[in-house]
Amino acid sequence: MSTSPPSSPPPSSPARRFSLSDVAIASVVVIWGTNYTVVKEALDAIPALAFMSLRFGLAALAMGVLLWRLEGWKPLPRATLLRLMALGLMGNTLYQLFFMLGIDRTTAANSGLLTAVSPVLTTSLAAAFGLERLTRNVVLGLVLSVPGMILVVAARGPELSADTRVGDLLILAGCVCWAIYTVGLRTLDPGLSALRVTAMTMISGAPAVVLAGLPAVLELEPSRVGPGAWAALAYSALISLVLSYVIWNRSVQQVGSSRTALYNTGLPVVAALTSCALEGKPQLTAVASAR
Repeated sequence: MSTSPPSSPPPSSPARRFSLSDVAIASVVVIWGTNYTVVKEALDAIPALAFMSLRFGLAALAMGVLLWRLEGWKPLPRATLLRLMALGLMGNTLYQLFFMLGIDRTTAANSGLLTAVSPVLTTSLAAAFGLERLTRNVVLGLVLSVPGMILVVAARGPELSADTRVGDLLILAGCVCWAIYTVGLRTLDPGLSALRVTAMTMISGAPAVVLAGLPAVLELEPSRVGPGAWAALAYSALISLVLSYVIWNRSVQQVGSSRTALYNTGLPVVAALTSCALEGKPQLTAVASAR
């Protein structure tokens, strides 16, 4: 996730063996797949914009403290700082807005299903900009897994209809932002640690996200929010954002954006199975404006 862009397409590299990095990425897929249902449940008690603002504010604060304690604050070259800020806007501000507004207007299963396009977008972008080659194994994995994921989730009952169209489109827009973010990480200085990259992009993307939901936060009545919703907020902020983003960014650094993104094809299965296990057949809840 943080190797400098080559001036010409990189030479073919030998196939990487299964490693701890693969285990780490798989754990992130489980966390993110579960997060769809966790967030959906929390939105029954906390309006979407308020949840987004609190979630991201907590995550950015925790990320800043973690960076300060482990690595300290160090000045960065202006070009590097601007690139991190741009990635923070794309992978945090815009992605989070699309994600939260989208999941509030569609089902958890639909959200997981639509993320099946994310690895295809990421791999295609990386190849188009000459950052990675499309190896036979990666292409084969995408060809076999994406349709399989769609069929598995389809059997679980997603509802791709006019009622969910706006939410579905917002989730797709979020996938585009995430693909650009993931590929953009490959253009960063390889000397930047995954922790610093995660912290700087998260902190730079936080203000707009927090401000967007601030009015909803001010209207929130904490006494009417149960412990389950607060626990979901903490999980979604500290586990799904802070921990998972660090692992994801480190994985892109070590195994590349295409191989890391390939694991995203497991998100629909995790999201659908979690949703069905906890809720039964996923149902579309009312949008935030109607609550």
